[in-house]
Amino acid sequence: MRVGPPRRVSSHVLTAQLALVVGVTALVSGVFLAPLSDQLDRQATHRALAIAQTAAARPGLAQELTAAAHAAERPSPRGPLQTEAERIRRATGAEYVVIMDERGIRWSHPSPSALGRHVSTDPGPVLAGRDVAQIDEGTLGRTARGKAPLRNADGRIIGAVSVGIDYANVRESLLALVPKLLTYAGGALAVGALAAYLLARRLRRRTHALAFSDISALLAEREAMLHGLAEGVVALDADGRIRLVNDEARRLLGLGDDALGRPVTEALGAGRTADVLSGRVAGRDLVTVRGSRVLVANRMPTADGGAVATLRDRTELERLGRELEGTRGLLDALRAQDHEHANRLHTLLGLLELGLHEDAARYVTEALGVHRATAEEVTERVHDPLVSALLVGKAAVAAERGVALRLHPGSLLPDRLADPSGLVTVVGNLVDNALDAAASSAEPAVEVELRTEDDRTVVLAVRDTGPGVPAAHRELVFEEGWSTKAAAADTDAGGTAHRGLGLALIRRFAERAGGEVGVRAAGSDTEAGSGAEFRVVLPEALTDTAHAPPDRARGGDCAASRTGPQVDTGPRT
Repeated sequence: MRVGPPRRVSSHVLTAQLALVVGVTALVSGVFLAPLSDQLDRQATHRALAIAQTAAARPGLAQELTAAAHAAERPSPRGPLQTEAERIRRATGAEYVVIMDERGIRWSHPSPSALGRHVSTDPGPVLAGRDVAQIDEGTLGRTARGKAPLRNADGRIIGAVSVGIDYANVRESLLALVPKLLTYAGGALAVGALAAYLLARRLRRRTHALAFSDISALLAEREAMLHGLAEGVVALDADGRIRLVNDEARRLLGLGDDALGRPVTEALGAGRTADVLSGRVAGRDLVTVRGSRVLVANRMPTADGGAVATLRDRTELERLGRELEGTRGLLDALRAQDHEHANRLHTLLGLLELGLHEDAARYVTEALGVHRATAEEVTERVHDPLVSALLVGKAAVAAERGVALRLHPGSLLPDRLADPSGLVTVVGNLVDNALDAAASSAEPAVEVELRTEDDRTVVLAVRDTGPGVPAAHRELVFEEGWSTKAAAADTDAGGTAHRGLGLALIRRFAERAGGEVGVRAAGSDTEAGSGAEFRVVLPEALTDTAHAPPDRARGGDCAASRTGPQVDTGPRT
């Protein structure tokens, strides 16, 4: 058996509670007994005084004392005063009833030998007309006594009556109450000890029988672990208030020191991130956007009704994914061109083998003219090399998929873009979405319009001949995580869904630039399959001067080196 102070928290609490219960019980008992003793003393002295006053008021007692004094009689054991005093003593249970004259001489006393002697205590106050009630020591021991003046018919004081009650009786009354008090105190102590034991058992289960040192160590380890994690951790209570947030979560969510204790919807504002953390959106590896960051969130409920959410920053991964998507688009364009060139070479080879040299020359001239015409049309209207190169490549991809990609006749974009790479990703995203939507239509076509307003604003419109976006969904398509596509069509190798980010990020990009993005029907809203038109307005997207030729020559290096906001080029949500 271990000797020494208890180690477990529950044992510490039980010991402290038992000591507290015992101390409180003893204190209450003492506080109760102390005034009870004084109260019993007052009751005994008041009772003695009441007997004395009643005896002094008895008719004829003053006349008998006056007559005995005038007759010069001596106090006698058989005298009327002694007889009356003894009768009163036996009737009231008093220790003694003493009748004295105005000189303090006893005319009655339980002990006949004390008759005719002066009283043992000072009779001055009572003979002066004051009632006396006190605990005092006399010839018969310690008594609770009361003294009342005795008056004749004229009201003159001729003596006094002194009554004493044995103090041992008062003490016996007090001692008789102690067992009852101890019984009640013991019952209260037992109930308190039982309650302390049950509370200690519950506390033991809740603390898993840990010691104070263990809890302190666990707390220190938890703080070190939480603030050292590369993932964000947010803990919520049962009411949805933030009760813990580590440094990484503060950075990812942009929370301040005042976030603790506030509801998560109030600290983060309305949006998908708050819905994911509060549990209104359920699932694993939920993708959400917070500011310019793409986060993956997982939420785990706790036993007390709260939850712990973890956040991973996958902004860089998304950026790499968008770059891979752009590279994949370029490969698709090259593959389409390679397939087209192979078909043309086979045709040219056949014409040459058949000896149709003039037809072969004419075929080559027509093929080169079509490709050159497409490239020249784009570069004449879109002067920025990144955007024009993207549109030429997308045209080849569209031709491979059987979709006609056209540039609106009113398009004109100067080479003064403040963020060419940002616009490239916006255009690429919307064109890819439009190609997907238009591919299933009867006459698939996509039209791109790029123009400027007020010499500073860029307006982008992408129209398709697809099924369009219903009016009820035209705001939902820009929300994070909202998608009309099958779940299996847009997941990564780990099973994490990527749907619902592209258009949400386009809106974030436009809003950060002070612009706006919207969608409407390309034709009439009442016409089925009228297609969709996505329109992006970017104020202050143009600079005052054009880019230098070296930047234009670098092409892809320029796009990779600029650090503008990145926009997902994934499929339409």
